[in-house]
Amino acid sequence: MIKYIFYFTTLLLSIVSSYAQDFQGMAVYESKTSMADLNNRLDSNKDITPEMRKMIEERVKGMFEKTFTLHFDKVASIYEEEQKLDAPGQDGGPFKMMSSMTGGGGKQYKNVKDKKVMMEKDIFGKEFLVSDSLPVIKWKMENESKKIGNYTCYKATAQMPVDKSNMMNFRPKKGAEEKMKKLQEEGNEEELKKTNFMDMVEMPDFVEVTAWYTPEIPINQGPANYWGLPGLILEVNDGKTNILCSKIVLNTKEKVEIKEPKKGQKVTQEEFAEILMKKMQEMQQMGGPGGGGRMRMGG
Repeated sequence: MIKYIFYFTTLLLSIVSSYAQDFQGMAVYESKTSMADLNNRLDSNKDITPEMRKMIEERVKGMFEKTFTLHFDKVASIYEEEQKLDAPGQDGGPFKMMSSMTGGGGKQYKNVKDKKVMMEKDIFGKEFLVSDSLPVIKWKMENESKKIGNYTCYKATAQMPVDKSNMMNFRPKKGAEEKMKKLQEEGNEEELKKTNFMDMVEMPDFVEVTAWYTPEIPINQGPANYWGLPGLILEVNDGKTNILCSKIVLNTKEKVEIKEPKKGQKVTQEEFAEILMKKMQEMQQMGGPGGGGRMRMGG
């Protein structure tokens, strides 16, 4: 028995040692957000032709389907959206700006030892460095497991603080959609123009998330703002957006420098969310993206 205990302890130490040395890995994630809300709005708008609908769906697809790469070591990671050169909106226009406002664009740096998160964001050509503490996530371990690729994963759930700088987290206020539909049916163009988008939506404080992590990669990293489990998070779902790992490479031959980003005006998450809301209101007053004016980008 002592012989087996010694063998098991030696094996465990060798595994831990291999991770403690110059360990680095890379994971690719596919992020998909439900288009149900958009489809409902398009269905209710009688003025949209099939051709217009197809164009809108193609243009916004890049905001609803993204690919990210996570480079990680023992304590830190860099999470970055892969730029698809042939995708609509990658030409620096308003759709690129919208991508940045919907969880894409720039780099995100997480350090689980220092409990720090930093993100590069570009809004209307002005660069921001959003720097804050990692969100506290109180995970509840569930008695479920499944395979993702070759890895055995375990389920965990949590109530997580909402990223208020991601427009995908907006929810329509109660009765807002019915009000808009009624105005459209009545052909009340004046009231429609007066309607403030920000008065029609709200941002919840928390969202219910389900994550699947694998102890076979014993680091507490994950995509986006997710972290804090005893293994790499390979899948996470917040009820609207699903992020799923499609590829993992451990001990990559080409090492990536995982360091804090430096570009941009330094702001907190709360300050950046306030700047974003202000710019969205300005954009609506100007008639939306490309609405005939030039957006000012102050500090």
